[in-house]
Amino acid sequence: MIPARRLLGLILLLALLAIAPVLRAQLALPWLLLAGALLLLALLDAWRGWRVPPISASRQHPGVWSQGRWREVQLTLAMPAGRPLQLRIFDHYPQGWDMTGQPYRLQSKLLAGSASQFSYRLRPLLRGNHFFERLEARIASPWGLWERRQWLGEPESVRVFPDFARILHQSIHATDTRTQGGVLRRRRRGEGTDFHQLREYRQGDSLRAIDWKATSRFHKPISREYQEERDQQIIFLLDCSRRMQAQDDERSHFDHALDAMLLLAWTAQKQGDAIGVYTFGGTERWLPPQKGRIGIDRLLEGVYDLQPTLATPDYLAAAERVLEKARKRSFVVLLTNLRDEDEDTLAASLTLLSGRHLTLCASLRETALDQAITQPVGSFEDALRHAGTLDYLRARREAMGRLALRTRDLLDVTPQQLPTALVNNYLKLKESGAL
Repeated sequence: MIPARRLLGLILLLALLAIAPVLRAQLALPWLLLAGALLLLALLDAWRGWRVPPISASRQHPGVWSQGRWREVQLTLAMPAGRPLQLRIFDHYPQGWDMTGQPYRLQSKLLAGSASQFSYRLRPLLRGNHFFERLEARIASPWGLWERRQWLGEPESVRVFPDFARILHQSIHATDTRTQGGVLRRRRRGEGTDFHQLREYRQGDSLRAIDWKATSRFHKPISREYQEERDQQIIFLLDCSRRMQAQDDERSHFDHALDAMLLLAWTAQKQGDAIGVYTFGGTERWLPPQKGRIGIDRLLEGVYDLQPTLATPDYLAAAERVLEKARKRSFVVLLTNLRDEDEDTLAASLTLLSGRHLTLCASLRETALDQAITQPVGSFEDALRHAGTLDYLRARREAMGRLALRTRDLLDVTPQQLPTALVNNYLKLKESGAL
């Protein structure tokens, strides 16, 4: 039992009235009677408030949550029998989530045989497995002098996935000119590496696309139409080390890399390619390449709870593991955050991978670096920061240039640029026939 504000206010008033017996001794007896009456009332109210009828509580929510998206949680309270109750409710939601709408005080008393519903909103900031604890109810005693704390409902676990709806929103497909992840793709009609069908010649077709035998047979120009080669494999090599803990806005580099990976995976499966992933840098997971929506679902299930660790990345060991697991020639996409000290080991791993696979290394560059060189220089400290940033970026470009000799493609982009850059590179490889 917890003293309510009403009881605390009465005790404070009684304490103030204690000055009266000090000033006039004949007021001592009335004050003692008043104090005794308050004590008796408090004890009687506590005894009545201790007896609380059974209350059932349930929680309704989406079950599967999306990172960074506001969703509603609905709570239902019901009481089959007993006296009317005045309640305050607080749902112990997972730690680290944004919340609005709690604690909640019932506008009217909960009556026997009735139910009360109310809701509040939550926004998960971290992916993975999270837990709701039980609901905490503060039940007022009949006279409102006490509150009894009671736990209702049951704890439950929920899963938070990357916001795949937002990722899908970035992937809008059209026919001849289409936008994917912010990428404006121009494809000439009939281009590709796999034969698709014969059709009538259209204005704009290349003369090389004309099938002369079919043209002679049908007595009109016939073109061969090709489509991009399918049944390829894309394997993501995802760095889970401490490098990926770097923050840009409210999200880590790892979250940005994960979203970009899912966007490219969705684009690739729409093209008929199989997608797989190997994680390294403190967390090792291997999901063999698989095609279709099943591959996307399995990819989400396999990576939704990943978080960057405190380990140091071992690029060479990761490359050796991928070579052991992926025998078929694949497009390997390495997602990481490079540093100067990584050049030697990364160069060796890219050389090893490029011997069998087509390899792309995508490194995330801190947005703060780009912002530092665009800020005006107004003091000596600003000048030192500007010069230091330029020197660091120059050394980074030189290191990237040396690494570019070991792999077909190398990207050095900010987290916001990564999704577009990855999809652009993939589509370019598909259209060129290199993949």
